[in-house]
Amino acid sequence: MEAIQLLNVTPQQLQQEITKGVKSHLDEFLKNFKPKQPNDYLTRKETAELLSVDLSTLFNWNKSGKLKPLGLGNRVYYLRSDIEASLTPLNS
Repeated sequence: MEAIQLLNVTPQQLQQEITKGVKSHLDEFLKNFKPKQPNDYLTRKETAELLSVDLSTLFNWNKSGKLKPLGLGNRVYYLRSDIEASLTPLNS
């Protein structure tokens, strides 16, 4: 790190040096910063509408392990990321 002598430095020069240092640290931070996206939970009905299937189809996919349901009390939820991960590409 460079040493700065403040005896012959104008306020504008000092401000420029501080701005340059802060900007370099901020740029480094922004390179590595990836905000965490919140989990998006869907109900059975929302999931069925998203996939354009019937609720009985969701039940069968749960039983066969194609989808991973999450429960809270009597309610069933699905993570949107799990639903998207369970979709597989078709061979053309």
